[in-house]
Amino acid sequence: MSAAELKPVYLVTGNDRPKVELAIGRLRARFDAGSIERLVAGKDGVSGADVVAACNAGTLLAGERLVLVSGVDGRRGDFDRLTGGWKAADVEAVVDYLQAPAPGTVLCLVGEEVKKDSPLAKACAKVGDVLAWDVGKKEVVGWVAKGFNDRGVKVGADGCKALVEIVGEDKLALALEIDKLATWADGEPLGVEEIERLATPLAEDPPWKLTDAWGSHDVAAALDYVESTLDRSHRPRASEAAALGARLGAHLTKLTRMKALLEAGVRPRDAGAKLGMKPYPAEKLARQAEQFTGEELRDATVRLARLDHALKGGSRLAPDLELQLAVADVAREAR
Repeated sequence: MSAAELKPVYLVTGNDRPKVELAIGRLRARFDAGSIERLVAGKDGVSGADVVAACNAGTLLAGERLVLVSGVDGRRGDFDRLTGGWKAADVEAVVDYLQAPAPGTVLCLVGEEVKKDSPLAKACAKVGDVLAWDVGKKEVVGWVAKGFNDRGVKVGADGCKALVEIVGEDKLALALEIDKLATWADGEPLGVEEIERLATPLAEDPPWKLTDAWGSHDVAAALDYVESTLDRSHRPRASEAAALGARLGAHLTKLTRMKALLEAGVRPRDAGAKLGMKPYPAEKLARQAEQFTGEELRDATVRLARLDHALKGGSRLAPDLELQLAVADVAREAR
């Protein structure tokens, strides 16, 4: 298919970012580099009216051109939420344009969570294509398994689950880790131990390594985890400190509930079901719970409540320092 045979508009969306990027790459390959205009939508980018103007501008060479607009439904900010996307007026301007799109111009709109029944998607579907690739939460482990299988590496369900827990559910990050691990494996099977040792931790919840270090009373390892998390984050240190403190508090709540259920004679998997957890993370949480006494968990709850107060304006110290002090306190051996 030549550029001239393409449709006037394509909406590419979904959380399967490798497929989204592949689709965009194939579309870009049909145009000369000089005939591609790249724009970013949203609060600090272009409006819907700006995009319409770009589509209607034409080129000096009067050839086919591609107007590629990313971030139509926003960009990831604090707590991984999409913010700053187009408002109703921006969408309306593009919808009006699509009633009579400029000849020779292909508009490609890129998002992450644009719904098929939204006004923008409906307008794009009428005169072009909507390419949506989503992987549901229940499908992520299977998606990882297929990725390994496509690269000729056998990985069991537990190994795939471990990778998701370490990396998170970002498909681009997972694809990179799958490529890295498959290269290392060189056709040999991979187990949980190899994946836990080699995968790069990116997932935000839960902070397993931090809790492991805390349970072992390894203050240095706990603080190393905190510092590496703060350094690795794309967010300001203050924002990441607050987010990590919240994740640690949420994990402590589950840990305390798991401890109580185990002491009541409930099996780990059954306890996990009561906590809304799948078997693999439930068993892992149960193993962690065995590292703590009830008194240690109660003391930690009090200390993290003080941390929460400090992070919400109750302290003049920097948030990252407050977090480090709290982590050191809970990880230290009881006196």
